[in-house]
Amino acid sequence: VASGKGGTGKTSLTVNLALSLSRVQVLDCDVEEPNAHVLLQPTQPRTEPVFTAVPKVNEALCTYCGDCSKFCRYNALLTLKDRILVFPELCHSCGGCMLICPQKAISEEKHQIGALNYASAGDINLVWGELTVGKPLAVPIIKAVKKQADRTRNVLVDSPPGTSCSFVETVSGCDFCVLVTEPTPFGLHDLQIAVEVLKKIALPFGVVVNRAGIGDHKVYDYCKNQNIPILLEIPYDRKIAELYSKGVPFSKELPGWSNKFKMLHQKIEELIQQ
Repeated sequence: VASGKGGTGKTSLTVNLALSLSRVQVLDCDVEEPNAHVLLQPTQPRTEPVFTAVPKVNEALCTYCGDCSKFCRYNALLTLKDRILVFPELCHSCGGCMLICPQKAISEEKHQIGALNYASAGDINLVWGELTVGKPLAVPIIKAVKKQADRTRNVLVDSPPGTSCSFVETVSGCDFCVLVTEPTPFGLHDLQIAVEVLKKIALPFGVVVNRAGIGDHKVYDYCKNQNIPILLEIPYDRKIAELYSKGVPFSKELPGWSNKFKMLHQKIEELIQQ
């Protein structure tokens, strides 16, 4: 479940869909601001750290030739006359500096960048990642979350907003992508960008229009012209907003919505099989 912009309702859709199905696992990959657990209210979460590998220089072996610094395109290493500076926040853990070092003076050490959280909410298995404040690399946390996917369940993946590396990493390998948008010029603009990315990676997708009834009809016209299926409309409704502000998924309180989300899942399965 993804979108081109933040605040469209990805997490709300993910949680309500999860509550309407059986044998579900929710993977919250919005690691900079995970909030599926706020709505699902799981019990007794378990946490474990997530590490990346960063270079460690043995100064006794290093000749300060500078080969590692020249090789690193992310500038994670800086060779000075009598020492090497390592910037873990810039390192992408490719291991190239170890391979290129003629003196074999570089090894790897662990660098914590965040955490994984595991919990259950009724029948729902929930995993969410949290990027440590100040750390710039979300993708390794997202990869760690996706490794926990339980293929025996219906796995719903909540994507971070935008269409950058985090979005691409989250949707890669999924069977289908639901793009959540709103019928406004801003919503249309970011929907178009997300659609272009999904076409590039050849991932089937459909659209859910949230806050239907506001804005204009350009989102609908765009989807019609591009042959993009509109899977569901969620109205611009004060009661839905009130429930969300209280942390209550609206399918629990408003009659008929649980069945609508079940029908949404059936549509997705049919599109996957086509």
